[in-house]
Amino acid sequence: MKDRLIIFDTTMRDGEQSPGASMTREEKVRIARQLERMRVDVIEAGFPASSNGDFEAVRAVAGVVKDSTVAGLCRANDRDISRGVEALKGAKSWRIHTFIATSPLHMEKKLRMTPEQVLEDARAAVRFARRHCPDIEFSPEDASRSEPDFLCRVLEAVIAEGATTINIPDTVGYAVPQQFGEFIRSLRERVPNSGKAVWSVHCHNDLGMAVANSLAAVVIGGARQIECTVNGLGERAGNTSLEEIVMSVRTRSDFFPVETRIDTTQIVPASRLVSQITGFVVQPNKAVVGANAFAHASGIHQDGVIKARQTYEIMRAEDVGWAANKIVLGKLSGRNAFKQRLKELGVELESEEAYNKAFQGFKDLADKKAEIFDEDLQALVSEGRVGSSDEHWKLVHMSQGSGMGERPHASVVLSESGAEKTAQSEGDGPVDATFKAIENVARSEAELLLYSVNAVTHGTESQGEVTVRLARGGRIVNGVGADTDIVVASAKAYIAALNKLHSKTERINPQV
Repeated sequence: MKDRLIIFDTTMRDGEQSPGASMTREEKVRIARQLERMRVDVIEAGFPASSNGDFEAVRAVAGVVKDSTVAGLCRANDRDISRGVEALKGAKSWRIHTFIATSPLHMEKKLRMTPEQVLEDARAAVRFARRHCPDIEFSPEDASRSEPDFLCRVLEAVIAEGATTINIPDTVGYAVPQQFGEFIRSLRERVPNSGKAVWSVHCHNDLGMAVANSLAAVVIGGARQIECTVNGLGERAGNTSLEEIVMSVRTRSDFFPVETRIDTTQIVPASRLVSQITGFVVQPNKAVVGANAFAHASGIHQDGVIKARQTYEIMRAEDVGWAANKIVLGKLSGRNAFKQRLKELGVELESEEAYNKAFQGFKDLADKKAEIFDEDLQALVSEGRVGSSDEHWKLVHMSQGSGMGERPHASVVLSESGAEKTAQSEGDGPVDATFKAIENVARSEAELLLYSVNAVTHGTESQGEVTVRLARGGRIVNGVGADTDIVVASAKAYIAALNKLHSKTERINPQV
């Protein structure tokens, strides 16, 4: 019998720390439902003490997830932990994840605390958390650059206070595989009560070795939990990629002494959902979930795959969910079929009014293209057509023109809290002209950080999904728009971002 490898997903917490990737409560609930469908063991829903918005998001996730443990990150102090307890206590299974830095650099420069003060705060935090929750995870931040003797003292102390999981973070992606695996093994051997806790790792990808470091910690060090994110999302160069860990363990079952309970057919749907919500497009050559992951251009490769798939493919595309997306609806489909398919995709809207708006958006789309794919439905929800009725800006009408030898121009009609305003502008292209026309009305003074276009499905009828990332006053937000007309999709995305900047409840990015 192989040991169980616990998959701890932190897409909604550490992944959200990517600038522009912050999520609303509804978006976190959608991702949580998909992670639960994928059978992720632990879902870290956020940082409850960081903002009221994140507190409510964590509480909402705790209220809907039944088959996975829901975790919240808390600094090593009573206030953070109390806030985490309040947000998570409604979950069927929940965990407090508390942390404090232990490297000399972090203790001196960031915390301005002595090692003894850090040790006492770590001990006190776990002791306090254990009074409220039986499942406690402790992380010594920047562990890979910490002094081993001091780190062992801290870990022994927190296990004695009741920590059930010890997570060793490579916070800045400094480790290399062989060294990191031996580091984990050494800690487990030196800490006298190490057998009373599950050992975990959390690796960052600054040197491109997060997955390798995590797997080395399992094989060499004996770790039995890996913290990871969908698509490897995360601040700086990202985190350990969930899909790469899961498929490595499954594909090389001859080598790895562990197995997961993950339903791998849900990997691609999870990847697409996270990409749509955050606006972070998956690179085509990304392992497992990239568009080219199972594509063969070389004639030699194509010939081999035709004769025997195993010649050039070590995994089956359908095993990770590539074949699971099928045409489900069309122009004549009814409201009940539409609602049922949304439910199967893990999308549950808050009211009948929201379903009515979504269904009308679906009907509008069905008039433009004959076949509606699952990806189209997810884009329909992600772009905000089913958003709240109190949006500050709404696109009423737009037109644009461009051609060889003429200056591109655009005209827009926007509704601001019910009052219509019109503007025109020229630009370097139809999208630039449209954005300038919108700004002539909105006058947001926001900085455009990202403009990205992605085809939702294949073929000339495919919707274009546009992501616009705006920054203003320390806030970074994404707007998503989808339409068969790219310029219309661009306008929708820009306005969606403006509405987030205008919203008082929209979460501020955790890095701010």
